Amino acid sequence: MDREPHGEWGHRLASLALERLGRAREAVDSAQEAVRLAPGSWAARLRLAGALRRIPGRWREAWAEAQKAVRYAPEEPGPHSLSGDLALARGDHRRAAAAYRAVLRRDHDHVGARVNLGLTFLGWEAPDVHHDPAWEVDPAETGQARRALQVWSWQVRGLLAIAMTAVAVAALGFDLHLQAQIGGAVVLGGVLAVTLRQAGKIRIWSHVPAMLGRDLWLSVAVSVAFFVIAAYVVGLATLPEPDTISWAWSGALGLVVFNPVAVGLLWLLVEAWRGRPVKALTEFALASSSRVARRNMDVALWIIAGRAWWGLLVLSVLPVPWIALAALAVPVAMVLVGRRANLRGVVRRDRWLVGALGFLVASAISLAVAGVVPGMARAWQGAWLALLAVAVAFCARAVRARWRGTPGPWRAALTRVELPTGDISPSSDLTDEVRHAVTFSRSVVLSYTGPDGPRSIAVSAVTSVSRSGELRVIAGEEAWEAVERDPRVAIFVGDPRFWAEVTGVAIADNEVLRITPRDVVVREYPGRQARVRT
Repeated sequence: MDREPHGEWGHRLASLALERLGRAREAVDSAQEAVRLAPGSWAARLRLAGALRRIPGRWREAWAEAQKAVRYAPEEPGPHSLSGDLALARGDHRRAAAAYRAVLRRDHDHVGARVNLGLTFLGWEAPDVHHDPAWEVDPAETGQARRALQVWSWQVRGLLAIAMTAVAVAALGFDLHLQAQIGGAVVLGGVLAVTLRQAGKIRIWSHVPAMLGRDLWLSVAVSVAFFVIAAYVVGLATLPEPDTISWAWSGALGLVVFNPVAVGLLWLLVEAWRGRPVKALTEFALASSSRVARRNMDVALWIIAGRAWWGLLVLSVLPVPWIALAALAVPVAMVLVGRRANLRGVVRRDRWLVGALGFLVASAISLAVAGVVPGMARAWQGAWLALLAVAVAFCARAVRARWRGTPGPWRAALTRVELPTGDISPSSDLTDEVRHAVTFSRSVVLSYTGPDGPRSIAVSAVTSVSRSGELRVIAGEEAWEAVERDPRVAIFVGDPRFWAEVTGVAIADNEVLRITPRDVVVREYPGRQARVRT
């Protein structure tokens, strides 16, 4: 910045350095200065978008700047990559996937786009999925609200489960029916106290419905808590005498006491059947040089194993034996999956996963044998034991991850690749000769894309060239309308000694077109004959 105080390159580099140092607001200031000096620079716009995304509540500004960068340089992969990252952070998987595909069309070996595209197939959610980055509210406040809702759910469900158990023991075991109902009713006062305490920690009630809509498991936790309260009230109202147990009371007791088991099974089922893990696995395998891609590959294999486990479980309990032949699809699927993933690497990284896949194949073969051969009870038992072994392998892998503090075999272990955003190449500069030629030459031509294709017109005047190299050009209305559609233009200037082509981006501003140079080509005229013609 000291060497080129009027150039945007130094401010762009400073913004990137400040972002890496964690000084996000200063990074935004430097990026804004770069944009002020070169408003048509796609690299400056991209840097500003990358800095803005670190500031809470400025997602929309970051998105707008990223789209300008895409418009100014659609052939560059960087703007598309950042657009994908911004969409992925908000949970817009369709738009994110389109952006990452655009990156890969321009750079097939772009690891970040490849890994993140795989995440879109899995329906990846950020750790703070409850928070929309487009909200102006501080993420810390939404995080506090989420914790308050979760703690409220846990405390209410735990308190009522203990109370319901005590009420059942007192009424049915010691014949204290009335006392049990009174004591159970008193517990509802504790529920009210817990509710008021946690509600006081939430300062953004207007955002809570949207948070519940974005966060599936937060919504499940809150909904289950309300159902548990209702079931507890029903259970107290229908509390039976000994030997007169009703279905209503039994159902209420089961919901209040065993809802964690039901929620856990629902979690396993939903997590196994969300997204398209095979397509995701393909993308991760193509980027297997990345450590993040290898980790995500293992998680995708666990998800595939979970789907196979649920499928085999359903086949094992169906009353029609021959349907068990469908279990042979599991070994076939494992062979196809093995072709997509490097199983040798998986063996080194996660032997529990390899064991789980092996037990799934054994269970599938046992089910197929039991479906074909009548009376093969041992085959059915072997299939169930193999499924149990898969569940044990999953639990052991999960416990190991918790114990060591390492990523586990679940979706929360999926990680996106987030690279520092910004092009570090220097901006194009105009030499003194080109500046003089553009300012004083009478043969200046502006080329742009019109509605019917490329057009070129003589420029009325180049009013000035700023110290940062920006050209200010007076042009007709047709040129103004053209740059609104496509801001990429070129300036051709002739000089007795050379010719120059300046390509860049034009922005309409106060009766002039401000053109930020991107590429500058200077050539001498070939041969004496060419000099004579000029």
